[in-house]
Amino acid sequence: MPVVEVTLPDELLVEFEQLVDEEFISEEQAVEELLSMGMDAYGAPVEEEIAIRSDFVESAQNNLFDTAGDPGGIDDDIL
Repeated sequence: MPVVEVTLPDELLVEFEQLVDEEFISEEQAVEELLSMGMDAYGAPVEEEIAIRSDFVESAQNNLFDTAGDPGGIDDDIL
């Protein structure tokens, strides 16, 4: 697992330590959950969302057809 080093102001560190004591089992769990919630709130795309979007786009593109070769005439259109 990657290691990240962060420098926090003293006030924020105290608040973080209190939050860990009250809500989480460990600092690692707190950091992981808080970062995940922050990224979700910020709107950073998750890899699964990117894959879903690309599958959707590919599916939509497959449903398109190319009429450049033979656009047909007005008589070909039947309503």
